[in-house]
Amino acid sequence: MTVAVEKPRRPGEPEAVEPAAPAEGARRVSRPVVTGAILALWLALFAVLRGQQTLPLATADLTGLHRWINDVNDSIGAHRNSNPLFLYFFNEIRLVIDHLVTFLQHLISQPSGARPVPQIGWLGVVGIAGYVSWAVGNWRVALLAVAGFTFFGLQGLWQESMDTLALTLSAVFVALLFAIPLGVWAGLSDRFNRIMTPFLDFMQTMPTFVYLAPLTLFFLIGGASATIATVIYAAPPTIRITAHAIRNVSRTTVEAAESLGATRRQSLLKVLLPMSRRTVVMGVNQTIMAALAMVTVAALINAPGLGVNVLQALQSLDVGTAFNAGLAIVVMAIVLDRVTTAASARAESARRPVNRSVKWRRPLLGVGAVVTVVLIDLSHTYLWAADFPGDGTAGHHIAGAADTAANWAQDHLSGVTNAFRDAVTNGLLNPFQSLLTDSPWWLVGAVLVALGVVSGGWRTGATTAVCVGLLVGTGVWSDAMTTLASTLVATVLVMVLGIVLGVWMGRSAHVDRLIRPTLDAAQVMPPFVYLVPFLALFGATRFTAIVAAVVYGAPVAMKIIADGIRAVPGTTVEAATSAGCNTWQIITKVQLPMSRGALTLATNQGLIYVLSMVVVGGLVGAGALGYDVVAGFSQGELYGKGLAAGSAIVLLGVMFDRITQAAARRVGA
Repeated sequence: MTVAVEKPRRPGEPEAVEPAAPAEGARRVSRPVVTGAILALWLALFAVLRGQQTLPLATADLTGLHRWINDVNDSIGAHRNSNPLFLYFFNEIRLVIDHLVTFLQHLISQPSGARPVPQIGWLGVVGIAGYVSWAVGNWRVALLAVAGFTFFGLQGLWQESMDTLALTLSAVFVALLFAIPLGVWAGLSDRFNRIMTPFLDFMQTMPTFVYLAPLTLFFLIGGASATIATVIYAAPPTIRITAHAIRNVSRTTVEAAESLGATRRQSLLKVLLPMSRRTVVMGVNQTIMAALAMVTVAALINAPGLGVNVLQALQSLDVGTAFNAGLAIVVMAIVLDRVTTAASARAESARRPVNRSVKWRRPLLGVGAVVTVVLIDLSHTYLWAADFPGDGTAGHHIAGAADTAANWAQDHLSGVTNAFRDAVTNGLLNPFQSLLTDSPWWLVGAVLVALGVVSGGWRTGATTAVCVGLLVGTGVWSDAMTTLASTLVATVLVMVLGIVLGVWMGRSAHVDRLIRPTLDAAQVMPPFVYLVPFLALFGATRFTAIVAAVVYGAPVAMKIIADGIRAVPGTTVEAATSAGCNTWQIITKVQLPMSRGALTLATNQGLIYVLSMVVVGGLVGAGALGYDVVAGFSQGELYGKGLAAGSAIVLLGVMFDRITQAAARRVGA
């Protein structure tokens, strides 16, 4: 009887399970199959319709939209000092920011009043840098800060470095005034957090170039516009991280404080903020790094500092000068990063019991404060302590060595570099660019919308359709497709590099410890700096921008993939090993499939990083949208086209972000 009961059940179970398994498998397979069908149809139609309705636009040609933007710009310039909106709002904001920037410049970098030197000279600035680094960090960070700031003078770039520092500090100060309160509000209010999230996504998707053109329309070119652009660009990390920190405070701790009679204000000031201090300082670190990157790029709108040196050197293909100034930017980024990272660690240790070393720290800090005040007074009083001695001999040597290395590379490595460049350009970039730029615009748009629907559903498809329509409206469709081709090719290379090294890091803790510090350091460097070494290797070509974009975007992709591989349960890997799988099978059949969410997220972040860098590559011959933006700054008649190109960059970024994020959500689900 038992057998009679069980036998019907066993055949019955497969009948219930087997149809479901193929259906689910078919659902998984259908997306790649549909994607392949879309691409195949595109290729077939491309062969028939090639060269038709491609919306080409010559470099000097303008559309009606571009001329209208030029007219608006001229009208704003003519009425800037009579229109109430400018007189009492935009001009006042520019004036306040300009006063702040000018004050800091006169304080540490530029002559102040009748003085031929700033109020605080180099010796005082070095003393302040060392003391602040020691106070918020430790003596090792203080030594690094002193050495780094002294190095600026030895390079012959003291004033330029201090101008960059003044702009960065001004932007960070203003950004934090808004970002921390907004972050706290977003952490406390779900409704406000939902409102802020789309704006923060949008702001962080936009490449650095894009902020500059519209702001010059309202605030003119110069330090004020650069600072305002930097504030907008640098504020989102602190807002996000502060909100995250507030939300992650233990709810039981807050409830305990409230049960003791603490008001909402007291809970915020005595519980939430102190317990979030370390994470908030990490947000400040990210804001400082973003501000430094933006300040250097803002040289395009006449912002003073090291960015001007790099920009002029890139435009004249002077590798040595660009390398010397780029090295100063890297040193400043490393110093600021180490100081804020050490401050974050100290914020964490401040919650621990006081030990003997901490007891001795306060008297030593008092002595250090006295020494710093003496150094400031000396630098204010004596010329030798105010004006950095020497003529920048170290900088001349560095520039000369960089030129020598660049010439050697061009003489001895040109065969290898040119072969590599030609292989990628002719084998990958040119065919893909031709497919995008020579296809009818409506065909490319339809393909993009279809891929959006397949990747993320109808809502993502609708967003893609809107972006495609607006791209056509900008009048720079052909340049946008050229930029799109370079971005996608660079992203493919980023993912190849990211998967190879990311898997290696994820499988080996030793390799991870060796490589990750280099990746962290690479993410600190502003985008400008990446162009310099590849300019020496490959010259001023679009391939230079692609290689720089790969190196710029690969670190974040490698780290995400490594973390995804490491998150695969060890028991699963052990089970595969015990089943007889070799290393290659474990990677391809177990770890990579189980890390699909991390792979999709890495693609998302890689695309955004690459797009930002490909656009900056307009400075070294990449052309397309990057060139349009740069030309819009330098040639008044092309301002409208440059602003339209900036809008096209935003649309590409939003489209990339929405498609890849939707794909990541589907994979995660």
